[in-house]
Amino acid sequence: MYNSILIKGDQALFGRTTKEMKNKLGISNNRALADYLPTITIKAKDFATEITVFNTKEKNLKNERSISAEHITNNRSVRKILLDRGIKPENLPAEEDIKKLERRVNSESKKLGKNPDRLK
Repeated sequence: MYNSILIKGDQALFGRTTKEMKNKLGISNNRALADYLPTITIKAKDFATEITVFNTKEKNLKNERSISAEHITNNRSVRKILLDRGIKPENLPAEEDIKKLERRVNSESKKLGKNPDRLK
């Protein structure tokens, strides 16, 4: 149920399905779209999700249909804000793979730990 709601939210935010966005950005199907999204898009998705969580509790929404409708509405509203500010989320380029970035940061941290003089 949760994944279905998120997929519908992506479609409302991007104007495209999650699969279409992955294809557009060259992301394999076994990886998460969010691992490649720019920060502004991640924050937009998070904001829409937090509104949904809040309103689900506030309005006592219980079933998938009502929660999905709420999530779609919130993602469309966030999309409108982005578009009003000249930002088309579906046209933003992919960022570096977050997993690859994490490995590089961890590797650099280990190198610094072995040679603290590099910090000077």
